[in-house]
Amino acid sequence: MTKFNVQQCPVCDGKDFSPFLTCSDFFVSGEEFQVKQCKGCGFKITENIDDEESISKYYQSDEYISHSNTTKGIVNFIYHHVRNFMLNRKMRLVKNVSGIKKGQILDVGTGTAFFLDKMNKSGWQVNGTEKSSGARNFAKKEFNLDISPSENLFRFKENSCDVITLWHVLEHIHQLNENMEMFVRLLKSTGRLIIAVPNFSSFDARHYKNFWAAYDVPRHIWHFAPEQMKRLGEKYGFKLSGLRTMPFDSFYVSMLSEKYKKSKLALFKGIFYGKISWLISLFKPEKCSSVIYIFEKI
Repeated sequence: MTKFNVQQCPVCDGKDFSPFLTCSDFFVSGEEFQVKQCKGCGFKITENIDDEESISKYYQSDEYISHSNTTKGIVNFIYHHVRNFMLNRKMRLVKNVSGIKKGQILDVGTGTAFFLDKMNKSGWQVNGTEKSSGARNFAKKEFNLDISPSENLFRFKENSCDVITLWHVLEHIHQLNENMEMFVRLLKSTGRLIIAVPNFSSFDARHYKNFWAAYDVPRHIWHFAPEQMKRLGEKYGFKLSGLRTMPFDSFYVSMLSEKYKKSKLALFKGIFYGKISWLISLFKPEKCSSVIYIFEKI
């Protein structure tokens, strides 16, 4: 079986790395994975994971929420109620940063396509890509949306998108360089690229360390903070024009992290530490558990 190991940092092109953390796969396998950091820019990368063709086995869990619709358990129940609120928030964000009420949007890694359904009902022309055939089938059955396999990203028409969105997706993508190059080509000159990813410089990441749920190895290959995300965008011809917080992630990730620690009163501890993280992000949005980055073409 071929393993995926990165020898050159995709952010700064550095080739010197040092060990950072050893994290466990709490969802599926229980295996341990090493996360390394680039000595040049601090970017963090999960080592020795399965390649793109083989990694699907690590997504085979009913608890992997973005590819299922289960409400089993208190965390999943909360997640799905928060999702409905966030769908409206994301729609407003897209309209505000793009400056248009209706346009062409591409959602990369759309999962079960709840967001694209929301945009479609709002009058936008929608396209999406998704690796999971089960999620694509769900989107067709529930919303009558034809979602393309992930590899079809490279077949879309250049300069065709007003907005491209990735909601907690970029950290999963093996072909990071190729995808970033493609986003530049697909966006119109006035287009916007919106990327939401976990933030390893957040309070909750520092507090939970190797138990931080958003490391999510081996599914999360890349681990970002605002400095690295800004540099990555600039490398591929983007200017960071703004950032927004995902406040509920502070609570959700903290609750999951407490669960992974097998803490007593995990729910209440998760809410407590999640609230601290959330309060910090009110004054320092770049310290939120998850950050939304808004890019425009240079």
